[in-house]
Amino acid sequence: MLLSGSEIIIECLKEQGVDTVFGYPGGAILNLYDELYKHSNEIHHVLTSHEQGAAHAADGYARATGKVGVCLATSGPGASNLVTGIATAHMDSIPIVAITCNVNVSLLGKDSFQEIDITGITMPITKHNFIVKDVNDLAETIRRAFVIAQTGRPGPVLIDVPKDVTAPGNKCEYMPMTPIPVGVVRKDITEDALKEAVDMIKAAKKPFIFVGGGAVISNASKELAKFVELVDAPVCDTLMGKGAFDGTNDRYTGMLGMHGTKASNLGVSECDLLIAIGTRFSDRVLGNPDKFASNAKILQFDVDPAEINKNIPTDHAIVGDVNEIISRLNKKLKPQNHKAWVDHVKELSEKNPLRIPDNGLSGQFLVAEAYKQTNGDAIITTEVGQHQMWAAQFYRYKRPHQLLTSGGLGTMGYGLGAAIGAKTAFPDKTVINFAGDGCFRMNMNEMATASREKLPLIEIVVNNHALGMVRQWQSLFYEQRYSATVLDDGVDYVKLAEAMGAKGYRVTTRDEYSKALSEALRSDVPVLIDCIIDSDDKVWPMVAPGAPIDECFDETDK
Repeated sequence: MLLSGSEIIIECLKEQGVDTVFGYPGGAILNLYDELYKHSNEIHHVLTSHEQGAAHAADGYARATGKVGVCLATSGPGASNLVTGIATAHMDSIPIVAITCNVNVSLLGKDSFQEIDITGITMPITKHNFIVKDVNDLAETIRRAFVIAQTGRPGPVLIDVPKDVTAPGNKCEYMPMTPIPVGVVRKDITEDALKEAVDMIKAAKKPFIFVGGGAVISNASKELAKFVELVDAPVCDTLMGKGAFDGTNDRYTGMLGMHGTKASNLGVSECDLLIAIGTRFSDRVLGNPDKFASNAKILQFDVDPAEINKNIPTDHAIVGDVNEIISRLNKKLKPQNHKAWVDHVKELSEKNPLRIPDNGLSGQFLVAEAYKQTNGDAIITTEVGQHQMWAAQFYRYKRPHQLLTSGGLGTMGYGLGAAIGAKTAFPDKTVINFAGDGCFRMNMNEMATASREKLPLIEIVVNNHALGMVRQWQSLFYEQRYSATVLDDGVDYVKLAEAMGAKGYRVTTRDEYSKALSEALRSDVPVLIDCIIDSDDKVWPMVAPGAPIDECFDETDK
């Protein structure tokens, strides 16, 4: 059939199973939006308040569903406003397809109105990107983009389409196709590699399993649970690995690294085999890399060969889909017995629990109470900072795709957009975004989007009138010189929420918060709860920058 470029884009999106897109229109993308209008009963468009919000919403949708998220933007500033969201997805290996429209082909490279080289700008932060100057290449390019976004280690792909390629009069033959199945990466999972891994596990006396975001992406939870029992080992995770292993399981010791638990940090420092599953050994995990797990052999499973020996040397590694690796190991492993070691690590957990301050409203209490009132079943999104760490520590994630947070890029302003994406995908699930007051300011305009879309999500503003995590570092390492981190300027977040069509509460006590949260969970409109906490509340434990992780300390250490 003969279709225009805009019609081809819509048909290809439908072909890929896309039923929701997030975006913001403009002149260069008008042809596509006109076609989208005609298919509004098939593809739901969420109009965000800013293009960055659209990118974060597509990212949150992808993390919550495991599918590809799609965002749209016009040329120039519209396209460049997607950049932070694309970089966020890139750092955390999230599959999104961003479609931008540029000026006409004849105007490219001439500094035309709202022209920008968005493919040049996004080259370092995408798996691949395209500019399509011929309508005949459009369908194949879109199909390739979806395959690339999902294959191996997922990530964002950008497609830039000049306006005249989408014009109604610019047509070509379009042939529908069934989407190409995305294969599992397994070519390097050899019998010899598996045998060496089994031998290392059998030889270990004190194994520890370390789980990252790759286990979430590969849907490895079921096989991982079997693997943990067979190895008979304790389990820790990264921020991105939350929910891959059930956080309520007795073997779970919490997060590893700068704000990891003492049990995880001390246990990994003592272990003789560290089995790293789908994790890239980031600097926030390693502390001092020369002293990281110095008593252990390192066994690493990862789909990306570039991650092997990148940040820390391994003794053996298997490259491939981690679910496939673990599944095949499970068939070869006999149950191991490390009772004394597991009991020792459990004792470390019991002696070094995460603590909620005894009195008053605190970030720790806010998260713990949310966990209690939602029975641990909510989808949690966060911004970046102290509240993010408290959300990682005090909400027990029982399943993958339950915590949506910017781990690699650390994007302030991410969480509210991500919450919109998650709530759009799962309207019947409770979605809560934890935000610091500094982070909320970054993209608070998206409260208007939540109201417009009638999404009853919950925005919990952990309001310490400061850039809390930066202030914590200033307090501990900069002799309390609070340079540019005080936000005590009288902004009324409750009035702001109400002005955007949401319901607002301000709370200063535990009882007020518990009541407000209970009401918010029953609300049919977006709710913001402004929670006033002390400016000097801190995230504990902590490892000083560059220190070994076994030198973690908290408020009880002198």
